[in-house]
Amino acid sequence: MTTSTVPQNLQDVRQKISAAAERCGRAPEEITLLAVSKTKPVTAIEDAIAAGQRAFGENYVQEGVEKILYFRQTHQDIALEWHFIGPLQSNKSRPVAEHFDWCHTIDRLRIAQRLSEQRPDTLPPLNVLLQINISREESKSGILPDELPALAASVAALPNLRLRGLMAIPAPEADHQRQLAVFRRMYDLFQQLQADHAHVDTLSMGMTDDMAAAIEAGSTLVRIGTAIFGARDYGATARNA
Repeated sequence: MTTSTVPQNLQDVRQKISAAAERCGRAPEEITLLAVSKTKPVTAIEDAIAAGQRAFGENYVQEGVEKILYFRQTHQDIALEWHFIGPLQSNKSRPVAEHFDWCHTIDRLRIAQRLSEQRPDTLPPLNVLLQINISREESKSGILPDELPALAASVAALPNLRLRGLMAIPAPEADHQRQLAVFRRMYDLFQQLQADHAHVDTLSMGMTDDMAAAIEAGSTLVRIGTAIFGARDYGATARNA
């Protein structure tokens, strides 16, 4: 896929979000589109920016930081929002704390504590989501649902973080109704979290293949990569400045 197709792909994805929202009586404006740009060159991101996209998700710390610094230099007049959406190791927490606006993958208090300690005082609190292993997969990151209240209370008390909600990556499921059932369990947890924490407003769930079910269940942010940028080429150079 050439980057020149990105604007049309973005338009198509936005139309699908609008259609999914309208089918279940929601306003399309309730759903944020996060363009997942991992492994993609800056030229593709530039095309997305030109088409009005402002929020981008990165899975790899070094690659993400390089892109953030590049766009701060080249697009100083455009306010972009950068979300870290990959697994985070303790030894990689400082660059996330220093450069990203959001982190979606908090599943241990120690990681949250490091992010809070390492967040520069000159920046606003880092927006964070707690990752739920909603399908209870042994190979997946995330906490189990019954671990949520304790971790949420501890994270919410950290001074340089702002607890905004939940994130999940359910096990792949082709059937819409089965997708919906899992996402509705996430939405129930989200509502419980909202009842206890004032700033909670974000439920990050839904990707290219299950976006419609996620929106129907109550997602407020969908993470879309392939439908915007095409299949990922992990052998390609991610940064093409």
